[in-house]
Amino acid sequence: MESIFLHLEFWHWLTLAVVLIILEMFSPGVFFIWLGIAAACVGIVLYVRPDLSWQIQLIVYAVLSIVSIISWRLTRVFFPLEESEVPHLNRRADQYVGRTFTLIEPIVNGVGKIRVDDSTWRVQGEEAPAGSQVKVTGVDGIVFEVEMKK
Repeated sequence: MESIFLHLEFWHWLTLAVVLIILEMFSPGVFFIWLGIAAACVGIVLYVRPDLSWQIQLIVYAVLSIVSIISWRLTRVFFPLEESEVPHLNRRADQYVGRTFTLIEPIVNGVGKIRVDDSTWRVQGEEAPAGSQVKVTGVDGIVFEVEMKK
């Protein structure tokens, strides 16, 4: 096992950095990017100082990983993300909750359709004839939950 570490070069660390950053793109949250940045830093240090032992390289990587993750967490504490001016930007259906629409197809067996602007949406709710006014009370995936307008 030790023989693997004896031949570590700067490009190994840079390759690890790229792999971790790509892994970040496919995982939820923000974590692998900081490990990738730490690996890139070790690769740069090793490029400048190629005589570093593998033990020192791993220690530097561990310390830089911890420092980068803690720094990121502290910036989120002291500089929280701002609320969006458009809170439903990526959740289009949520912007229709509370609005009233007319059924274009009756609700039969709990399912019907409404027209919203230039598109139609499936709805679920109590039985109602076409032409009835319904109020959107929630969203389940891409289906509106509705109730009869009183």
